[in-house]
Amino acid sequence: MPLALLALAVGAFAIGTTEFVIVGLLPQVAADLSVSIPTAGLLVSGYALSVVVGAPLMTAAGARLPRKTVLLALMGVFVAGNLLCALAGGYGLLLAGRVVAALCHGAFFGIGSVVAADVVAPDRRAGAIAMMFTGLTAANVLGVPLGTALGQHLGWRSTFWAVTALGVLALVALAALVPAQPAPADGGLRRELAVFRRPQVWLALATTMLGFGGVFASFTYVAPMMTEVAGFAPGSVTWLLVLFGCGLCVGNVLGGRMADRRLMPSLCAILAVLAAVLAVFSLTAHGKAAAVVTLALFGVAGFATVPPLQMRVMTKAEGAPALASAANIGAFNLGNALGAWLGGLAIDGGLGWTAPNLVGAALAAAGLGVALLSALLDRTPRRVRSVPIPESPRKIEVPR
Repeated sequence: MPLALLALAVGAFAIGTTEFVIVGLLPQVAADLSVSIPTAGLLVSGYALSVVVGAPLMTAAGARLPRKTVLLALMGVFVAGNLLCALAGGYGLLLAGRVVAALCHGAFFGIGSVVAADVVAPDRRAGAIAMMFTGLTAANVLGVPLGTALGQHLGWRSTFWAVTALGVLALVALAALVPAQPAPADGGLRRELAVFRRPQVWLALATTMLGFGGVFASFTYVAPMMTEVAGFAPGSVTWLLVLFGCGLCVGNVLGGRMADRRLMPSLCAILAVLAAVLAVFSLTAHGKAAAVVTLALFGVAGFATVPPLQMRVMTKAEGAPALASAANIGAFNLGNALGAWLGGLAIDGGLGWTAPNLVGAALAAAGLGVALLSALLDRTPRRVRSVPIPESPRKIEVPR
């Protein structure tokens, strides 16, 4: 395994931790800064919105620079944002720090995916991307619980000091372990923008938004589903989420290996399994044992989608994949917001706590439909414009 992938995984671990750890610290933040819980919740939604906006902007800003230089700059922005959070004396500065840290999120994962794919053999690219995203899954299993516990015992600012230190560690690792990257060819930004003229790039982005939207339609409401429907005690939610996180880790590795073998068949199969698992989850959520098994399978299927989804966009943006890759991270976050919103609508409509599972299954199935359409277009030969071939001139006999 190239050490560059380890450096990218450390950066992903730091970014994933800071993204989700705030959820467990909202009560402490709200009480300390004298704001309401809903107001503190803007620290979550504001971060997600900044990811969507920052992904293309930050990538475009660094389009003419070597990718290693851009990664170092992005991690520097991440450190600055979290340092601002740690020093924030009021809610406004804390929100500003969250926004600054989020600006680098999408661009880091987008450009990092391109770098990860470049440091390995062509038949191992999806696995390399999965290795980088292992840092994100590890953040859910280890970083978020540990960061939450630290903040609850030593104050929420201590968590941001710890994440700042992780960012510095990642910065050093990237500088030492990622090989030098050549500067893009002339017209780098123009080349990056040109790939968005390709319909297949947009179909890949739509597949990401719908497919991963299915994951968050269910996951957003998994805690009340486990307590209100399956009958678990509230204190059991932590280990249930750890179990789900372990499933994410397994799925991430599995998805990378499958995508390296056959990209589109693997992506379609994974989306089909995800839709089926979510549909079944609406039934198995009524029993503890069945709910636990399905939750683990949900984690596996949910994150097995990530490497092939990212690889698909990069493949269709071949020649200038950085901006499209970053845009795909934005599509993941749009899917998160879409799924959570639709799942909430189902609950508010009186359909019950298991209804988000069916919403997620429908979104995953829609993503599968778009993926199948994209695969069909791959097999459809382009029409070649026929050019009439002039007939050979007739031989003219000259009378003697």
